[in-house]
Amino acid sequence: MSSAAFYDVDGTLIDANIVHVFAYYALNQPTIAGSVVKTLTTLASAPVLWAADKLSRKAFNEIFYRYYRGQSQDRLYVLAEEMFEDVIKPVIFPGTQDLIADSRRAGCRQVLVTGGIDFTVRPLAQFLGVDDVIANKLEFVNGYATGRLEKPFIAGAAKADILRDYARRHDIDLTRSYAYSDSYSDLAMLAAVGRPTAVNPDFRLRATARSYDWPVLSLS
Repeated sequence: MSSAAFYDVDGTLIDANIVHVFAYYALNQPTIAGSVVKTLTTLASAPVLWAADKLSRKAFNEIFYRYYRGQSQDRLYVLAEEMFEDVIKPVIFPGTQDLIADSRRAGCRQVLVTGGIDFTVRPLAQFLGVDDVIANKLEFVNGYATGRLEKPFIAGAAKADILRDYARRHDIDLTRSYAYSDSYSDLAMLAAVGRPTAVNPDFRLRATARSYDWPVLSLS
């Protein structure tokens, strides 16, 4: 059996999150009026999103991705490439590429595991040269986003089940595998592997990592 390295993305490999990504789409609507309306709507909903994120990452995702409703699939895909150059590439943490290069030399399969949308993560995956991407997928009907995510939802504790399923399908030994995250919400994912690492950790994850004697890295 082989081993793998599983990476959360937002806050772990890059200094950005799904809100930054949506802000780029909001500011790049086909018309100026559309950009203004989309941006103001998102800002007005900030308290609801904050509360949902504290309650459940899954709940946050379900509420947040409704803001994509009505967006053209073609336009979203095109903007994803531009967004990588304008928003994502400049905020890749300085130590990210070295971490992935070291892991690749160790023979690990490289996998991104993120609550972001697949087409927004693919340019980053290609740039970093990883092998696979596990990400949320927007539902499209007749070429337009419905505002709903396809199942399974990639968030919180569900990531652990997704890792186990991925390991079964790819003959990966999780006890010899690595996982990297910055957030306590990914505790289940980290605990699912034999070699977890807290990267740029939040307060709760840093405390947990210390109690379990897990490595703590800063990629910034």
